[in-house]
Amino acid sequence: MLIDFSPVDREEVKIGVFAERFSVEQLRAATIASLDHLVQLIGQAHDADIPFMPHDPLADDPYAAPEEHNIGWTLGHLVAHVTATAEESAAIASILARGIVYGREPRLRYETPWRVITTRANALDRLNDSRKIRLAYLDAFPSVPHLTVYREGSERFMERNGNVNAIGQFLLGLRHEAGHFAQFADVAVQARNARETQEMRVEAGV
Repeated sequence: MLIDFSPVDREEVKIGVFAERFSVEQLRAATIASLDHLVQLIGQAHDADIPFMPHDPLADDPYAAPEEHNIGWTLGHLVAHVTATAEESAAIASILARGIVYGREPRLRYETPWRVITTRANALDRLNDSRKIRLAYLDAFPSVPHLTVYREGSERFMERNGNVNAIGQFLLGLRHEAGHFAQFADVAVQARNARETQEMRVEAGV
């Protein structure tokens, strides 16, 4: 099941309260559904589509190297980004579930360098690894997780999210991933159109 995060996106409810309706098994099902959705998108791509640099007039990544602040993200870049974020969120969730308070440091994040994801096989391998990692973190939850242990965060984090327990923390990763679904679809369409246009030119001898 893909989770509808629109109530959170519309700021009708904070993720901390939104999390109350979900079980650990529902997190597992949602993880599988989210990754299956991305695998379907990537599985329809050609190798040439993965490193295609799309047009994105809104591109603005202040955390990137200066020369990459305003570049569009390739499908490979998107795969690297969403999997890294979801895995970090799952790692933190497993700590909270065991009754251990976690704040902001150290970061539990590793992002595969996006430039090494250049083929469909590379992208699918990263998604499959992420599936194993995230489900393993859910397996690390105790049979009765500590759901009254909350993540420590900045004032802004608390304002936006409320009290975030293990389930809420895991949901943050899934919500971030879902927030990129439309971008994945747009880049896939741009890449396919560019490839098909190039193929037509080659056939026409242009």
